[in-house]
Amino acid sequence: MASKTILVWFRNDLRIHDNEILIEATLKSSQIIPVYIFDPRYYTETPFGTKKTGVLRAKFTIESVSDLRSSLKNLGADLLVFKGIPEEILPELVKQYKVDEVYHHREVASEETDISSAVEDALWKQQINLKHFIGHTLYHKEDLPFPIKDIPDLFAKFRKKVEREGEIRELFATPDRINIPQGLTETQIPNLADLGFTDDMVESQEEAMKGGETEGLKRLNNYLWKTEDLRNYKQKRNLLTGFNYSSQLSPWLSLGCISPREVYWELKKYERERGAADSISLMINELLFRDFFRFMFKKHSTAYFIDNEAELVLNEAQTELYQKWCNGNTGVEIIDANMHELNQTGFIANKGRQLVASYFIYQLNLPWVYGAAYFEEKLIDYAPASNWGNWSLFAGIGTPQKEIKPILDIEKQSKESDPRGEYIKTWLTELTELS
Repeated sequence: MASKTILVWFRNDLRIHDNEILIEATLKSSQIIPVYIFDPRYYTETPFGTKKTGVLRAKFTIESVSDLRSSLKNLGADLLVFKGIPEEILPELVKQYKVDEVYHHREVASEETDISSAVEDALWKQQINLKHFIGHTLYHKEDLPFPIKDIPDLFAKFRKKVEREGEIRELFATPDRINIPQGLTETQIPNLADLGFTDDMVESQEEAMKGGETEGLKRLNNYLWKTEDLRNYKQKRNLLTGFNYSSQLSPWLSLGCISPREVYWELKKYERERGAADSISLMINELLFRDFFRFMFKKHSTAYFIDNEAELVLNEAQTELYQKWCNGNTGVEIIDANMHELNQTGFIANKGRQLVASYFIYQLNLPWVYGAAYFEEKLIDYAPASNWGNWSLFAGIGTPQKEIKPILDIEKQSKESDPRGEYIKTWLTELTELS
């Protein structure tokens, strides 16, 4: 084994399974230094008056980092955790521990890539290389049947081409032992107060999911092997009251607590052992959509979704409509129920997201970027490419016209999605009790 020290900078890849940078670092070094940094820039206010990270996702992140530390300790290692600016902290750690190289997974959204560039510049001053890996997609970009610049801008064409000609790699091995330097500094994981959240900001979290790779793998195992939810998903997927039949794996996928390949190969194992199910192809299609938006950001950067509405400031009347939408106080029951569930749990079904987005854009006539920014704050499963990509797709920005989602008939969709009114009754009762 080479006498080399590699610093592993975790970002949205909070797992030990199928993690290329972790296994690669253990194979190419004598010791590694695992690091996670809570960057305060992700806990500030956006130009749209929302928070970049809401309390529920912050809680989920803290839980995920804590679980990663526990997993690393089980392998004989630890996790250094800091609150601060990566381009300031990482060069100091490089000096302190005489690091030879830094590994991290490459991101695609502009804020994340700007931070990577700043870190790369700071490390280069010390003649230290920041090595980039790709670990957030089902398909590695090198295994696509086209270069990034030629990826179709239409999802249907993208899907057909990659399914026919692309290749999905096997899972990376999980280390069975990790060596770290002796006397590694002891650090503390921040709590919600450390990240700027006060007690009155903490909403009801009874329904919130728990972060971490352990919980993500448990959810995947239960969904596939211990319930009939997978086989019931196609039948129930249009019912807001039945969204529990969906996998709900997106929060763990977004933070990289589990990888898309982990889900894919487990689905293939299920197919081999228990037979085909229509919902398997639906789940794989959802994984492909995540890939598609990441590759669109890689191809177009923020030009994929930015338009002249991004600079629009709401007037007084628009602000009132916007606040009613945010608070679930529009008077449209299916919209209000969804928004109340989002505010309380950080999660709503995909059909619910389409309904509230359609109402926001086409009924309230509000600039879609404000809705996307609100989702950025509230969603536990927020991922820049998926969130902004989906909102822009629905608004008809950055995509061929024939793939624009139609304006939804809210009344019709409400009847189809919640025919007995159970979902509305549940969440509007909650709303009444809290008001």
